[in-house]
Amino acid sequence: MKVIKADFPILDKKVNGRNLVYLDSAATSQKPKQVIDAISDYYRNNNANVHRGIHTLSVEATEAYEGARKKVAGFVGVKDSSEIVFVRNATEAINLVAYSWGRLNIEKGDEVVVTVAEHHSNFVPWQQLAIENGATLKIVPIDSDGELDIEAFEKAISSKTKLVAFFHVSNVLGTINDVKRLSTIVNRKSKARILIDGAQAVPHMPVDISKIGCDFYVFTGHKMLGPTGIGVLWTRRELLSQMPPFLFGGEMISKVQLAKSTWNELPWKFEAGTPDIAGAVGLGAAVDYLSKIGMENVRKHEIELVEYAVKRLSKIKDVQIIGSLDPKKRGGVVAFNVDDIHAHDVASILDSEGIAIRSGHHCAQPLMEYLGIKSAARASFYIYNDKSDVDKLVEGIEKVRKVFKR
Repeated sequence: MKVIKADFPILDKKVNGRNLVYLDSAATSQKPKQVIDAISDYYRNNNANVHRGIHTLSVEATEAYEGARKKVAGFVGVKDSSEIVFVRNATEAINLVAYSWGRLNIEKGDEVVVTVAEHHSNFVPWQQLAIENGATLKIVPIDSDGELDIEAFEKAISSKTKLVAFFHVSNVLGTINDVKRLSTIVNRKSKARILIDGAQAVPHMPVDISKIGCDFYVFTGHKMLGPTGIGVLWTRRELLSQMPPFLFGGEMISKVQLAKSTWNELPWKFEAGTPDIAGAVGLGAAVDYLSKIGMENVRKHEIELVEYAVKRLSKIKDVQIIGSLDPKKRGGVVAFNVDDIHAHDVASILDSEGIAIRSGHHCAQPLMEYLGIKSAARASFYIYNDKSDVDKLVEGIEKVRKVFKR
């Protein structure tokens, strides 16, 4: 994908005298010039506050902001764009649900079900809510291939279950959950609400929320070529109407009186204050960019890269790949360790070669503990990567082994 690679200015950067090889897209993606230009153009030509003015700039800014919402809705199969709430990131989206819905609906004796492989953002809010409200947090394990234990998942759900939260794609294992199947199981066995963390899914594969059967779905802009500071919560209108605001102040009100206030219509009830207008514009441009490529093509490209990476890494002595070796069962993420060398040391030596990977616990300490490891190195791929990047990663790992005489 040389043409696509040329769209990303930062990939021309030299790191430690070497051409940058960026393999940390699961943490944040790089931005194409089309997104950068869209943000710049907004600030140069349309910058104003939204929804509040009748002057030309305010009207243009509002049209750009709400136009981005419609683009995002269409991108993930949502027909009613008022069900799309803009937030800062997936973490804020989950916390919004925990505070606005969770604290009113989860009580002492209720159960919340999560998996051991969740990102902290989809684990800690439910852990803390369970502690505060006296609910039970039930944790579903994974099997030896890093896939969810379906039998344990079914057993965990009971008539007491009020919420089931799980990832669409694991940020460590790369495991792709069959979210439609899991949602069907939950809906068959209980009346629990379902929240899905799609932060690692929406950027990398076709996602149609309307066909999943969940109640809440969250994702973030910065992992899908968009800017930081903009994320998305989708919730069915019925639920959004019942949920109280998460934040109070300007924009989210209908009328304020001395004794009481009433709230704005959806989705603005949940978007207090001046929103990240430029962020939404940038996210809209990212959606345009990905839509032009086609998410089926994005997914196909990543399967090919992961297959090649797994094949090459598997041949390196002392490298242990974490998770399934089947590229069709995982997203564009390959976590690994090199013998007993700490992941930070691996990442440091790779950085000296201009190769950017992630190292540490990846905001998934319960999973690390479950796997019996303290940390892992992680290479994550996206549309601007190719097989030559994998080759350089392999060369870098061989240097790691040489430095540590493995």
